[in-house]
Amino acid sequence: MEFTDYLRFVVALAFVVGLIGLLAIAAKRFGMAPRIVKDPGRKGRLAIVDMAPLDGRRRLVLVRRDSVEHLVILGATSETVVETGIPAATAAEAGTAEAAPARKANGLRSLTRPRPVDGDLR
Repeated sequence: MEFTDYLRFVVALAFVVGLIGLLAIAAKRFGMAPRIVKDPGRKGRLAIVDMAPLDGRRRLVLVRRDSVEHLVILGATSETVVETGIPAATAAEAGTAEAAPARKANGLRSLTRPRPVDGDLR
């Protein structure tokens, strides 16, 4: 074999390794990682209640675990717990029949619970 054959082999190998690297970066960037599927008969203890973008790299997420909610800021390289131990609101407390249409009409999603009405001091 001549030198040109070796050179062609090395260039082709570098090209293929580069393509594999680009595909790996694209898969990581666009979230193509395998997802874990939960059992359909099992009720989950975790839920994402609400999410709001703060800027291009960070999101504010309200996570419910059992009957407690946690407010977390998720960034590209970090996670910050803003508030923990928030009691989870029930449908009656959140006023979903009245508050949800108002939020949708404004195009806003609220991460806070409505303020108590006079006499309701929960």
